[in-house]
Formats: sequence, structure tokens, C-alpha cells
Amino acid sequence: MTSTRLEAFSDAVIAVIITIMVLEIRAPHEATTLASLKPLLPTFISYILSFFFVGLYWNNHHHLLQTAKKVNGKILWANLHLLFWLSLIPFFTSLMDENNFATWPVALYGVDLLCAAIAYQILTWALISYHGKDSLLAKAHGHGIKEISSIFLYMIAIALAFYCSSMSYVLYIVVAAIWLIPDRRIEIRLDKEHN
Repeated sequence: MTSTRLEAFSDAVIAVIITIMVLEIRAPHEATTLASLKPLLPTFISYILSFFFVGLYWNNHHHLLQTAKKVNGKILWANLHLLFWLSLIPFFTSLMDENNFATWPVALYGVDLLCAAIAYQILTWALISYHGKDSLLAKAHGHGIKEISSIFLYMIAIALAFYCSSMSYVLYIVVAAIWLIPDRRIEIRLDKEHN
């Protein structure tokens, strides 16, 4: 099977996730001054971070599937596994900002991000397993330093939530910043392959 339907379905699910997140932001009835918008600040902060994470996954998912010539059932299930965890981001985002970044909501947000990161790694391994150790993805992926460090930082952030939830949130931002630096491993390999 080609990856076309997998990509189209994943793009649609991610678009719905982003739509759900923005619909969770409720405008105040009497917003005549900037001060009246101040109570929405936690909502906007958590929305921006969650939007960024979903965008990062969409971007990296796109790159990942550019290396896939075809897919099998194992890859389809691994992709659904990733989409499941991503689909929970709007819920945990809302839970976190509705509860003023309290311990458990911040920790659960991190658990969801951790599970999404693990699911992304499983999808990567499934693609490498199917296409072989000499495949473009296997060569581009290498040791997956960003992926492993992200998982490690999420685990630290989850534990930190029980001591200082704001520090956990800072670590979530650090992981996002790590991925903000463009990961050109796949692009470079694709360029070499085409030339």
C-alpha cells in the first residue's frame, strides 16, 4: 500500500485537533478593554504551546512519511497510536488551563506528550523495520538524539509537576524549543537521493 491515504487521514485528524483546541477558547461577553482579556492569558499560553506541539508533530510526520515508499498494517496501527495521543492534547490543554496549571493537570499533560513522543518513535521504528536498515529513513534517523532527549525531559517534567508545576511547564517549552530548530536529517538525505 502507498502512504497517500495514511498521510491524508493523518492531516485531517491533525486539522480537527487544532480546530477543537481553538474552539475551546471562549471569548468573554464583556471584552471592552485589554484588562478584561487578562483571565484568558493562561488559556492562550496553553493553547499556543499545544498548537506548537501539534504543529511540530504534523511537520515531522510529513517528513517521516516522505521517506516511506509504502506502508503495511503495522505502520497503519502505529500511526493510529500516534494520532490517539495527539487527539487527547485538546482535552489535557483544557484541563490544565481550567485548573490554573495545578499539579495533576500539568502532570497529565506531560503524560500525554510523553505517550505521543513514544508513539512517534514506535511509528519511526515500524517504518524503518518495513523499509530496512539501509533505507533512507534509517540512515537519516541515526540514533534519534532529539527523540530520546525529548522522552527523557518529559519524564523529568512529569515528576517535577508534583513539586513545582511551573517548572514542568518550562520543560515542556524546552522540548518544544529543541524541536523548533529545524531537523534537516530527512531533508538532507532526500536531497542526496534526488541528486
